[in-house]
Amino acid sequence: MNTHLTIVTGSSRGVGAALVAELLQPGHAVLGLARQRNDALQARAEAAGASLTQWQVDLAEPGPVAERLIAWLSGQAPAGLASVTLINNAGVVSTPAPLGRAPLAELSTALRVGLEAALLLTAAFLQATDGWTMPRRVLNVSSGLGRRAMAGSAAYCAAKAGMDHFTRAVALEQAARPHGARVVSMAPGVIDTDMQVQLRSADAALFPERERFAKLQADGLLLSPQACAQMLLARLARADFGDEPVADIRDAA
Repeated sequence: MNTHLTIVTGSSRGVGAALVAELLQPGHAVLGLARQRNDALQARAEAAGASLTQWQVDLAEPGPVAERLIAWLSGQAPAGLASVTLINNAGVVSTPAPLGRAPLAELSTALRVGLEAALLLTAAFLQATDGWTMPRRVLNVSSGLGRRAMAGSAAYCAAKAGMDHFTRAVALEQAARPHGARVVSMAPGVIDTDMQVQLRSADAALFPERERFAKLQADGLLLSPQACAQMLLARLARADFGDEPVADIRDAA
């Protein structure tokens, strides 16, 4: 049986860990990229008879990680693969504050993890798999904040807007190639993750949107990571995945 290979960034917690957990089934192989190893996922993979490889990497320094991914993918045997997918899920938010009061190092990290790493890993994925004829897909996990600005979160908004637009460009490129990859930047809705805790805990004087996020949580309007992962993977599996390079999980089916 041919294997479905999926690469997931930010794989140790939140939506990334939920994606990996959903993918750990017979016939699937997962490569997870994160700063920390998730031992519970490794145990789950062994129990499920699935393959999970975890790299502990820092996506704030994405160049070496992208080079490593090229080398690793180049060592795979495409004849044994039914599909190959990259999910750029990793992202960080700097301390919520006006740009002029935000820590410079945090701004740099937010852009490097949220945009530069996604772009370089997509480039590495496409380079290493160029000429492979099985279905190839790239799912960039974006945000509504890439399409609607929010005060106090300039770096995150910029990273997600950049992700949307580089996805549009890559989709055009791949559409012109034989066996081109299908590429989508998908906004996943508002999810109950550590990032939400950070936003709800922010200084209200620096982050005027804090109360809105607190109300979403209080009203039970946050999507669980598991439910979000299931919805994202369902979109990935659809025949029309890639028809619209920038999409929202909340759009009508």
